[in-house]
Amino acid sequence: MYLGLDFSTQKLKAVVLNDELQSVTEAHVQFDSDLPEFRTHGGVVQKKSSKEVTVPTIMWVKALDMLLERLRVCGIDFSQILAISGSAQQHGSVYWGKGAKSVLTSLSSDRFLHEQLGLPSVFTIPNSPVWMDSSTTKQCRHLESGNVGGGGPLGMAKVTGSRAYERFTASQISKIAEEKPNAYAVTERISLVSSFACSIFLGDFAPIDWADGSGMNLFDIHEKDWSDECLQLCAPYLRGKLGPTVHSYANLGPISPYFVERFGFNPECRVIAFTGDNPASLAGIFAVEGFHIIFVSTT
Repeated sequence: MYLGLDFSTQKLKAVVLNDELQSVTEAHVQFDSDLPEFRTHGGVVQKKSSKEVTVPTIMWVKALDMLLERLRVCGIDFSQILAISGSAQQHGSVYWGKGAKSVLTSLSSDRFLHEQLGLPSVFTIPNSPVWMDSSTTKQCRHLESGNVGGGGPLGMAKVTGSRAYERFTASQISKIAEEKPNAYAVTERISLVSSFACSIFLGDFAPIDWADGSGMNLFDIHEKDWSDECLQLCAPYLRGKLGPTVHSYANLGPISPYFVERFGFNPECRVIAFTGDNPASLAGIFAVEGFHIIFVSTT
């Protein structure tokens, strides 16, 4: 069987497919109703008269705890799952603190994920900016003021595929580096929501895939690598904080021992790169080492 996940704006959903790519079961966690302690509305937090829209990062982790328990109650035999992949809302960003990688690699199977990843040192920015945020106009104008692709909105679009948008990750990172420099300085890795979710299953920082990375105003869509000009305009030391990139069907490695020990996953279960919901909505079939995964976004 194969497990697909979708971290959308309002809920986290899972679908389990058999070897004929037929749905075996589905489960979901609705953020507003199932996790009322986070006080989200429509899956996000927004103060009145504010353009800032965020999500408590740990809410996604707790939702994953709940979702996996619901799949277990449904009778899913996790040992039969050969591969996992997923999609997530684009343009959201997650900020891992120094030492967070060691937490990921040493998760204790007798404790929930949210208990271990909820430590103050794990996420330097506890509330992740998401795609609905429109508070970064100043940073967008700064990004377009450089000489990327010849300068201006058109130059930015030539290199990254689009002009600088408020909801895109580059301007979000730039704002955090400017307004919260201490938190930015101790940020070890910046993930998109997709690579953040993938990191949990991998037990290590997962790379950002090309499809989701192309919606950041940082990725050179021609070279398939981060644009040094964009990085320099955005924030210091950014390439190291973003890490490498991979194609969108990359086989990243086996599942974290945490899931083997806690849920009985096969230790050979493969983790395939997660991507954004917009590119995933085109619904592709990915071939990985002789088997196929159908990858569908529900948003």
